[in-house]
Amino acid sequence: MLSSKKKGPLSGLIIIDLTRILAGPYCSMILADLGARVIKVEMPGNGDDARQVGPFYKGLNGEKNSAYFLSINRNKESIALNLKSPEDKLIFDKLLLSADILIENYTPGTIEKLGYGWDFLNKTYPKLILASISGFGQTGPYRELPAYDMVVQAMGGILSITGEEGGRPTRVGVSIGDLAAGMFGAIGVQAAIIERNKTGMGKHLDISMLDSQVALLENALSRYQIEGKIPEPIGSRHPSITPFGVFKAKDGFLVLAAGNNAVFQKLCDAIKQTEITNDHRFLSNESRCINHVDLKTIIENSLMERGVQEWMMIFKAQGVPVGPLNDLSDVVKDPQINARGMLIDTLLSNGEKILTAASPVKFIGDEPFAPSPAPKLDEHRLSLLKEMGL
Repeated sequence: MLSSKKKGPLSGLIIIDLTRILAGPYCSMILADLGARVIKVEMPGNGDDARQVGPFYKGLNGEKNSAYFLSINRNKESIALNLKSPEDKLIFDKLLLSADILIENYTPGTIEKLGYGWDFLNKTYPKLILASISGFGQTGPYRELPAYDMVVQAMGGILSITGEEGGRPTRVGVSIGDLAAGMFGAIGVQAAIIERNKTGMGKHLDISMLDSQVALLENALSRYQIEGKIPEPIGSRHPSITPFGVFKAKDGFLVLAAGNNAVFQKLCDAIKQTEITNDHRFLSNESRCINHVDLKTIIENSLMERGVQEWMMIFKAQGVPVGPLNDLSDVVKDPQINARGMLIDTLLSNGEKILTAASPVKFIGDEPFAPSPAPKLDEHRLSLLKEMGL
């Protein structure tokens, strides 16, 4: 039997991870960061498809390794098993004897064909939690269709409200279709663990990438219902709060967010435009939203008098929420991000290090544990077989 000696609130839990690419591996990495032991089961040969996605770096022997794979598979072990092979299925069955959770992101119906459908698992391993992450879920007319992040961003409406006003719909800059499903999957797994503590029984968790996109629509969906108009891309501004967006200063851009009248008053005081708070066009948030073009012109005319850093100090002194428009070179140098330990050195197989994003979940008083790098394909086969007595 396997055991888990990791630290963290989920220590003691063992997860068997059949997932690949992004949504599933992101889910299992969240859980691994919280202390669960995650054993990644990959196909022999090439392993997780993410291993073939760049950017790449050269290993000690000149082999091509994926930094993309490395960024979403830390704190995991790897064993290569072909679940169509009788010999490998015996090893997999032994893994399941110790497992608390099995995560898979096959197209619905595939895991049943491999002999590990929910009915079999629940009967054979009644305490096991099965988390299924797929493009469209285990039910519905689209259940068997393949999906990628871009597909569900489009189908879930996110693309239709992202981009410049009057421009073409734009993909969100990160794979939010996958990442959202991974996060909701991690939440669902932990809820299933709590329920199992009460009932002693496992659950089958069904997470859909498309569902996860719809869940993120927040006020776009309510605006469509209440206003009767289909929301469209509006650039960086907020559809229901003004001023709330990106503004141009003398030497660059910054973000201002005035979420109520009191903050708007402070903003106007900071830019020496106190009188506009009495202008009928800007008396309320509703009127400011209607007249957002006029208001932005006034604000940006004032901002052109100084540079971003000077304005940052002025707005901070006035208590106005403000931030610079950072690119990635700014992010890795940001003192707040570094003070929070959000960037960690990750060891590459060639001995070099790169920065990757750490877990944002922090427990005050607990010392963060050093993460282990993403595993090589089948790296832990021998140690796992020995631990299971095989």
